[in-house]
Amino acid sequence: GAAFVDWLADKKGKKPSELSIAVGRDPRLSGPALANAMFAGFGSKDVGRVVDMGIATTPACFMATVTPGVAYDAGIMLTASHLPFNRNGAKFFTSDGGLDKADIKRICEDAAAACQAAPDGHAIPLDGVDDAVESVPFLEDYAAQLRDLIKKGANHPTAYDEPLTGMKIIVDAGNGSGGFFAKSVLEPLGADVSGSQFLDPDGKFPNHSPNPEDAEAMDSAVAATVKAKADLGVIFDTDVDRSAVIDGDGNPINWNKLIALLAAIILDEHPGSTVVTDSVTSDGLAEFIEGKGGKHVRYMRGYKNVINEGVRRDKAGEPCHLMIETSGHGAMKENYCLDDGAYIAVKIIIEAVRRRLSGGKGISDLLSELREPLEEKEVRLKITCDDFKAYGGDVLEQLKEAVGSMKGYTPVDVNYEGYRVNRDEGDGKRGWFLLRQSLHDPVMVLNFESEIPGGVDAMAKDVVAWLKEKDFASLDASAVYAILDK
Repeated sequence: GAAFVDWLADKKGKKPSELSIAVGRDPRLSGPALANAMFAGFGSKDVGRVVDMGIATTPACFMATVTPGVAYDAGIMLTASHLPFNRNGAKFFTSDGGLDKADIKRICEDAAAACQAAPDGHAIPLDGVDDAVESVPFLEDYAAQLRDLIKKGANHPTAYDEPLTGMKIIVDAGNGSGGFFAKSVLEPLGADVSGSQFLDPDGKFPNHSPNPEDAEAMDSAVAATVKAKADLGVIFDTDVDRSAVIDGDGNPINWNKLIALLAAIILDEHPGSTVVTDSVTSDGLAEFIEGKGGKHVRYMRGYKNVINEGVRRDKAGEPCHLMIETSGHGAMKENYCLDDGAYIAVKIIIEAVRRRLSGGKGISDLLSELREPLEEKEVRLKITCDDFKAYGGDVLEQLKEAVGSMKGYTPVDVNYEGYRVNRDEGDGKRGWFLLRQSLHDPVMVLNFESEIPGGVDAMAKDVVAWLKEKDFASLDASAVYAILDK
């Protein structure tokens, strides 16, 4: 906390006594203790105004820095997103957005130095913290903003204030922070939210992982949507910076489908826009975006990488209105380039209302032209040496040298991350594999996608042959071998 104040004072050109900082948290059991430690750090620097927002979402913590009449100098969200309940962390925001790596690095280094210089490794006592902290929840203010967006976007001719009347929408919050979306956003607008589940915050996450990418979580949300005979289902991760949806037939719309759905909506509003995604998106998605008149840029994994690339291109004169990772981290230019799962849900709900009013089909009809792979697989190869970044880089260089002699394989023209290789599968069909390094861990990730039966196995067989030929001493490729051993 103290280190962040030093950084923020420099950033804003203010004295600590002139700063206002608000802290929100997800339901994790360690949240209150971590918040108190933050507050103690702020107190040690005599911060002018310290606000406890209580249970919040990551997007709400940012919005608290730009909302007129609130506009804190900084918002901090205490969360570990979809990670296990016993983990926790912090996301820092100013009105410019989330902090980048260099800023986080400085704050962490300054905090570590202060701890090392202090007796017993802790420089700041926790006594008397509560007296200097205001309790000002913000989540209801944020919910009001979302309601207004739906009203304006739907522009219902006869029920402007309750545009969701007659619609049934269920929410699965996974006992994270997202339960407010059902009761404070959808229901006041006329939606029937009965059948929603796991809305109450519970830091033990007793029902399923609050993670739209988790198969068990998605299966649960699908079952709830079907059981309720809902028009739409929405599932959030813990801190609501990610989401996915389920259509009225119980079909999950996530990964490539979610990107395609949002791209269709955005390209209708902003023809010709660039759409930046991460590196593992499908060939069918690229064709879909281009078929809608957009430009697809397949960039790197990491939602900050994706968002920053979109912002960079937009500032350089290449309009970019959607930046989204397959994980569900999606940001839009119209919403501060903020990855916001609730905002994504709002955009989709508005589209559903518009289609309902026009007598059109459901939102899934927008995906009718999306070509999907027949097979796909992801495996992880562990690097067992200390200098894993350099080792992984060498593996990729050797793959580049080998691809030229692999029959039927050609590298893609542009690789921002790892090495992606196409395979001619005959009769106009095409598969691909991508080998890349993990952003942080001693792991290489290998993705396959194929349009024919047995296509993944065929590519895995060729990759295994290459791996055996090279015999990489510090690369555990057993996960690739297991594809063929199944």
